[in-house]
Amino acid sequence: MNKKVVTFGEVMMRLSPPGYEKFSQASSFELVYGGGEANVGISCAYLGMEATHVTRFPDNALGKAATQFLRRHWLNTDYVVYGDDMMGKYFLEKGAVHRPSEVIYEREGSAFSLIQPEMVNWEEILKDADWFHWTGITPAISEGAAQCCLDAIKTANRLGVTVSGDVNSRNNMWKYGKTMRQVIPDMVKNTDVVITSSRGIREMFDFGSPEDGFQDLAKILISNFPDIKKVVKKTRRIMSASHHQIQGKLWNGEKYIKTDMLNITHIIDRVGTGDAFAAGLIYGLLHYKDKQALDFASAACALKHTVPGDVNTVSLENVLSLMEGDSGEIKR
Repeated sequence: MNKKVVTFGEVMMRLSPPGYEKFSQASSFELVYGGGEANVGISCAYLGMEATHVTRFPDNALGKAATQFLRRHWLNTDYVVYGDDMMGKYFLEKGAVHRPSEVIYEREGSAFSLIQPEMVNWEEILKDADWFHWTGITPAISEGAAQCCLDAIKTANRLGVTVSGDVNSRNNMWKYGKTMRQVIPDMVKNTDVVITSSRGIREMFDFGSPEDGFQDLAKILISNFPDIKKVVKKTRRIMSASHHQIQGKLWNGEKYIKTDMLNITHIIDRVGTGDAFAAGLIYGLLHYKDKQALDFASAACALKHTVPGDVNTVSLENVLSLMEGDSGEIKR
């Protein structure tokens, strides 16, 4: 039986100049939809799992178009909520070689930012799920979104559903009166698998010091929140906007695991690569032991760099092939 995954978060409209044009050159924009948590759900669906995304869209043609986008990529949209009239959006100027990418957000007052806990029935949504995934973006958007996310985590705990959270510090997003340190710890302490970074652990929880490595900080995090079972990190080395290297790292409370460094020499689209890593990790931990799961996550992440748009549409066979050492051969 296929594993069932539920994700929760905002989906935005992404508008980009064609190819690698700058904003100042553009006379048109390419449109796709994406959001960190939905990207994870779509990646899981392409890997063969049953995936449901919970969000709130404007009750208009744009909201319906975004719903169609999710359905087209195999997501269950039965629990999408509709209301108000604004779709969150962001503008992406893709970088190349030594010119970095640039992103401009327009999400304040979006339909999702106005979501309230009573709009979502988590008992119904999570009753037969195997996994629930959230990110640190959602609780930063609004108090309503934060409460919805916390309700989902607590419901998942009660129902025995594994919870993962991809949480990193985003100080500039917290504008509704509560701080990251006031909100995130209550969510993380009830999360089984935490994807974060050394900087994130220091800034979100005030743990450790700049001299501490990831393994040390992961140990501190679990010692403070003993219900966490694994702390995971994706390391990225940037040679240029077009050439990166990535590596997965995991502390499971007993053993520190690292993957080999994967070399990505011709990046097509970096957006959504962290989400592809998270989806790969979810699939991996549901089907393999820790080391193979981490290798699977890193391979899925590397492949996303070759896919335009926010979402990773590579298949299970693609990921397994890269894990086995195949790269770039024509599949006949």
